[in-house]
This record gives sequence, C-alpha cells and structure tokens, in this order.
Amino acid sequence: MTDNAILQLVLYLGILLLLVKPLGLYMAWVYERNPCFMDQVVGPIERGLYRVCHIQPEQEMDWRDYAKSMLVFSLLGVLSLYAIQRFQAFLPLNPQGFSAVSSDLAFNTAISFVTNTDWQAYAGENTLGYLTQMSGLTVHNFLSAATGMSILMAFIRGIQRRETTLLGNFWVDTIRGTLYILLPLSIIFTLLLVSQGVIQNFKGYQKANLIQKITYQESNQQKELTEQWIPMGPVASQVAIKQLGTNGGGFFNTNSAHPFENPTPLSNFLEMLAIMLIPMALCYTFGVMVQDTRQGIAIFLAMFCIFVPLLCVTFTVEQQGNSALTKIEGKHLQQTKNMEGKETRFGPLNSALWATATTATGNGSVNAMLDSFMPLAGLIPLWLIDLGEIVFGGIGSGLYQMLIFIIITVFVSGLMVGRTPEYLGKKIESVEMKLASATILVMPLTVLICSAIGVLTQMGKAAIANPGAHGLTEILYAFSSMTNNNGSAFAGLNANTFFYNTLGGVVMLVGRFWIAIPILAMAGSLAEKKCVAINAGTLPTHTPLFITVLISIVLIIGALVFFPAVALGPIVEHLMMLKV
Repeated sequence: MTDNAILQLVLYLGILLLLVKPLGLYMAWVYERNPCFMDQVVGPIERGLYRVCHIQPEQEMDWRDYAKSMLVFSLLGVLSLYAIQRFQAFLPLNPQGFSAVSSDLAFNTAISFVTNTDWQAYAGENTLGYLTQMSGLTVHNFLSAATGMSILMAFIRGIQRRETTLLGNFWVDTIRGTLYILLPLSIIFTLLLVSQGVIQNFKGYQKANLIQKITYQESNQQKELTEQWIPMGPVASQVAIKQLGTNGGGFFNTNSAHPFENPTPLSNFLEMLAIMLIPMALCYTFGVMVQDTRQGIAIFLAMFCIFVPLLCVTFTVEQQGNSALTKIEGKHLQQTKNMEGKETRFGPLNSALWATATTATGNGSVNAMLDSFMPLAGLIPLWLIDLGEIVFGGIGSGLYQMLIFIIITVFVSGLMVGRTPEYLGKKIESVEMKLASATILVMPLTVLICSAIGVLTQMGKAAIANPGAHGLTEILYAFSSMTNNNGSAFAGLNANTFFYNTLGGVVMLVGRFWIAIPILAMAGSLAEKKCVAINAGTLPTHTPLFITVLISIVLIIGALVFFPAVALGPIVEHLMMLKV
C-alpha cells in the first residue's frame, strides 16, 4: 500500500472517529427526549405534526403496537410511491414528459425505497420526473432511514428497561429522527455538495453539441450523432440523504460516478464520510442509552476490526491489477493497477474504499463498476453484504442485527463456561434464542433459494450478460443486495424484467420486515425481564476476549452459509483467470 493511500485512509477514518462521539451523544439526547439546541428550531414543527396527526407523544406502545404502526406506515409508503410512479405522466415537474412507470418496475421501486434498499432497475434520468424523484424517492429516503432507527431505539429500550411492556412510541421516534437528525444533517451536507458543483435545479434537460461527431450503424444505415441531451434536476438534495440515510440509489444511472452527483475528489470524500457517519455514531448512542459506553465501544471495535482488513484486501487486489493482461506480450498492455470500470478522478483506492463502505453499511451507492473489479476484490463487497450487513450496517438495522449476533455469542459463551447467559443484566433464554435463530436464518435462506431459482430458470438466466462463474456472481450479488436491503448492483445483469422486479420486490419485503418483527418481539421479551445483578460469574461483554469471540462467530457463520456459493462464483473466476 502506497504512502498516499495510507494517508488518505488515516485521514478518512480519523475524521470519522472524531465525529462518532459527539453525534452519537446527540442522537441519544434526541431519542431520550432531553433538551437540546435544536428544540427552538424544530420543536414547533414537531409539536405541530403531533397535533395534525393526533399523536399522543407521551403514550407509549408495546412491541405489537410498535410493529403494527411500523407496518401500516410502510404499507402506506409503498402504496403512495407506487401511485406516484404510475400517475407520473399527469404530474407536474416532468419537463421531459416521461410516461408512467410499468407496473412491475413501480412495484419493485416502491418496495425498494420504503425498505431502505433503494435498488434501482432503471436509469433515473430516463425514467423519472423531478416530482417523482423528490416526493417519491427523496421523501422515502428520509422516512425509511428514520424507521430503521426507530426499530433500533425500541430494541435498545427493551434491553435498557425492566419489568415493562412499553418500548416507546413509533410515531414520536420516527418524527424526531427525521426532524432532529436526518433533516439538519442533510441540509448541511446539501450545501457542501452544491459548493462542489453537484447540481440543484429544475431546468429541463440541456442540449449540447458534440466536439467530435460519433458515427454508428442503425438499420444497415450509417448515421452521425452530433448532439446530446444533458440531464438536469434537484440532485444535491437527494444525494445528501441517500448517503446519510444509507439509502444508496442515485439520481442518475451511473450513480456517484456521475460528475453531476460527485464532481470532485472533495465531494467524493464528503460522500464517503456521510455513508459511514451515522451507522458508526449509533454504536456510541447505544452505549449512552444503556448507560455503559464501554458496550457501545466494544460493538464499534468489533465492526471496525472486520471492516479495515477487508478494505485493505479489496484495495490491494485492485492495486495489483489484472494478472491476465500482464501475460500478454507487449509492454503497452502491462498495468500496475486495475482501472477498468473506475473514474480516473478517484482511482483504485477511493473506488475500493467506497465499495467496501457502501456494502458494509447497507448504503448501496457506487462510484465505480463493481462488475469490473477483480474477482477477489468483488468477493469482499459480496461477503460484507452476506454477513448480514452488520459491519456498521444500514442506519439502525445494522446495529440491531449485530445485537442479535451478540446475543448468540453470549449464549454460546455461556454454554462454554456452564453459566446462564446474560446480556446487560437480562437473561438470554429460549424465547430470545428462537427469535435470534429465525432472524439470522431468514436472510441466507432467502438469498440462496432465490439465487438457485435465478440460475435454474430461463427467466433468470436470460438476464445474464456474462455466463459462467461471473454470471452466477451477478445473480448471487443481486439477491444478496436486495434481501439485505443494500441496493448496490454488480451490474451485467438486466434486472429490469418481470422476473427480477417481482421476485426482487418480495425478497426486499422479507429482508426488511421478517427481521424487524422478530427484533421487536425480542425487545418486548427483554423489556419484561427483571435485571439480574452483576456478580463475579457474569460474563463481561466489553472485553477484548468477548470482542474476539464475537468477530469469530460472525465470520464463521458467514463462511459456513455462503462459502459454497462464493466458491462457485468469485473464487472459481479468480482461478480461471490465473490459467489464462
């Protein structure tokens, strides 16, 4: 690794570490409803929303009511976003006159953005008008992110409280998360992006003359292209929340490789900071809310110790370049790094860092083509997703899924030493283990079954552009991304088909709610328990030993479940490349 690369990584991770504690502490104040400096600014808006929506902010819910409220809210979101897309042709702010989105694509996209997946099987600049982008996609970027944080808060209260059934109020948590956290950060970030050249306007698409004519064949006739349309739109406001809310997606088809979404190295650096910022800070928020910051730091270190080595592997593989090209005679073909599919503005380091960050956090945006990564470098983002996106993970969802692994680790450790497993004073019993097992099994079962359907059916195989091991990787990555609510695509797979739109919509629902509901049920079970006093035999869950065991269990489960699949995909492709 070069000195320049080390400097950039240290700067990036150093700034994030400096921001984790203040932001984490602030978010704990927000959800605990302590006075803060934002009260005078957004407090009147918050109280106004309570009155308009007839919300009783002091009335708390048990886990069933909390889950029902979350499901109703999400269902209304899906229906409204579906309707906006289907009636797009009749709505204003559609300067290009885009027609209605097809029913299967609208179904997929509506579920995608409500579940915080933001999987896009379409090119935004050729499909959606400005109103659809803003009132549909951008709004749900806020709401789906706030929903994920609300579920996390309910789970934290389940650990924190004792002998009660109450976990807070879903509507209050969602409103406060939006108004006090996501909205202020997005405004600041939008202004920073605009300062770097990210566009924010309502102009119609602009026509430009090409400097050099392009000749092409069409219907056996030679034609010339002398001009092109340049897309416009309110981009900066959508990019800000897509990164901060670990939503991903993009205004343009090429996502954050597009110069209007990500024009400069500084904008690239800021967007990468935004991707990791809130998921990292929520670890400290957890520690504050359970009144033991050591617990939050321990979780952070476990995630960090998985993230950094995998990042280094990805960068090292891309930095070495394609060995197959170096075997071809002719020095002009030799290379020292793999630049295929990458922006020259960013290069292998920032592309590898972005790819690792976006799949570790459940963000899903990209600034390079993952399909062009070397097989082993492409393996790392795929595996980070298949770990369940618990390495910081999606906003809220990453931490509550890591807490499930912690509960499993506590249970296994308790069996090893012959003691009743406990976590933060709560006994881990059969109910919690059944729910934890259901939570961690649903994702791999869904991914592997759907991937098998994809490679066995004609509808699934017809969308593959690259058959063989690479094609398997594309299908496996697609269903991993959708099930884990990531949204990034390996590319090379035509996902805008009835098969992938329909099946993908279903698996996104499963990946979000089949996990969220057991999480809330477990929160309700933990909240009802008494708090057991800590004694000499209590297993400490903040020590280096426990962190090591936790990391080991995460990696072992991930390897046991997905190694056979990745062995047939990226690993086989790597071995085939070595034989060239």
